[in-house]
Amino acid sequence: MKAASFVMVHVGQSTESQRNLQYGIETRSWGFPTWKPEYRSAHPRFALLATGVAPRVPLEMWLPQKITLYLFEVRANFYEGVAPHWPDEEADDAIKYPVRFGIEPLAVMREVPLDEHGPLGLTGSDAIRRSGIERGIGKLCDLDPQPLLDAAGIPANWAEQQHVALNRTPGFTAEQVEAPKAPKRRRRGAGFISDPKKRKAIELHAEDMAVAHYEKRGWTVERLGKPYDLHCTRAGEERRVEVKGTTGAATSVDLTINEVEHARDPRHTVDLYVVSDIKIDVRSADYLASAGKVTHLQDWAPAEEDLRPRSFEYRLPLDD
Repeated sequence: MKAASFVMVHVGQSTESQRNLQYGIETRSWGFPTWKPEYRSAHPRFALLATGVAPRVPLEMWLPQKITLYLFEVRANFYEGVAPHWPDEEADDAIKYPVRFGIEPLAVMREVPLDEHGPLGLTGSDAIRRSGIERGIGKLCDLDPQPLLDAAGIPANWAEQQHVALNRTPGFTAEQVEAPKAPKRRRRGAGFISDPKKRKAIELHAEDMAVAHYEKRGWTVERLGKPYDLHCTRAGEERRVEVKGTTGAATSVDLTINEVEHARDPRHTVDLYVVSDIKIDVRSADYLASAGKVTHLQDWAPAEEDLRPRSFEYRLPLDD
């Protein structure tokens, strides 16, 4: 058995909890209100957010039940949040969940047995229960991920590869959260913000940070927007830059097919400049943006295994 470190989280069935689950999926982020000593040195590979079963029962009453599991890969380790991110944080302009980490959706599994014969085993099952008893505080444990990957239909040999290719996972969206009381919100991709004014403030702040970065290093920067964000020149060199911004963790970004093809074109030198954990003051008239952590990928060309298509172009039949 090749074990991997998991962070196990029980998510309650209240409307607020299910909305938080939706928002976490949308923005590829999760958070806890309190630091625990074990978080400081932990490097979990996977996260399981579980919902659908009340945890405040003895273990013998817990095990015969079945639960819904949202399986994630942890792409940004535990870090200290410096900006309000969740809706209730922004409303109060306060950080309520300072312990944060970035999550990439891999698969959703429903009606998963919680007993020793299920993919969680007794260790994983009880960790979820104890997380719920402590009101959603994450529990760390080591598990063999293979039974969960198999249950999710993800073709990966963990013992040999210790790796999951994103393009071979089904993924899932916030709309797949079974929350009948919560309002339906259309899923638009990692870090999507429904408020266009807020979204624009995030984009401009990320772009301003990127421009400052390149100008400080002697580049002349032209803002384009399309077909790419920044055109940089310096002493005969040319560099093209795609810029992305989010209030969430640095986990994944949405790309258009044109952006992917442009980055892979050997005729161009392309960088990816991502600003995460951006702070937005939603109480200001102009949605003032500040702060942010930078992930800078130079000479960037996205690999196939790191891309997962979200939609398809359908060619209609010829009109006879």
